Amino acid sequence: MKLGAPLMRALIGGLFIGHGTQKLFGWFGGPGLEGTSGMMEKLGMRPARRHALLVGGAETGGGALLAAGALTPLASAMLIGSMTTAVRKVHWANGPWVTGGGWEYNGVLIAALTALADHGPGAASLDARLFPRMRGAGWAAASLAAGVAGSYLASAPPFNEPEQMIEPTGRFERERVEEPAAARN
Repeated sequence: MKLGAPLMRALIGGLFIGHGTQKLFGWFGGPGLEGTSGMMEKLGMRPARRHALLVGGAETGGGALLAAGALTPLASAMLIGSMTTAVRKVHWANGPWVTGGGWEYNGVLIAALTALADHGPGAASLDARLFPRMRGAGWAAASLAAGVAGSYLASAPPFNEPEQMIEPTGRFERERVEEPAAARN
């Protein structure tokens, strides 16, 4: 996989950089931080702005690390976490097929990211120079487990806050007036 790993890194990493900057800055026709915050609120990820920053940062930073072949298992875990959350919160109920809004594309990305953590990013990478043994089945399993666990942790307390219930103040409620007994008969 002398050509495959660098090609996968460049394509997947580059697309994740684009996907993350869509969320953060509205680049490439994306919703920007405001729109992403609204999406997070609808998905029950609160506080929405914090979750929007986290997902945008994970996709942008994880994509950049992946494209550079730097800390590949960490980059994979960050991106797997984002894709796992997308599957859980958006796509799972639609079944597997992407034509129906399903999770097949996310699943393929999760598998490809796990494969890169297993194989390693290739010779033309920072990992090959600095961390040549940071690859293999153990690293792949760890990046997959960390990504899935991160998804679940991000959507559970204390990282995810429940919806705020506003207590009625009674300020705009009418006082109940009892009708006289003669009027009820």
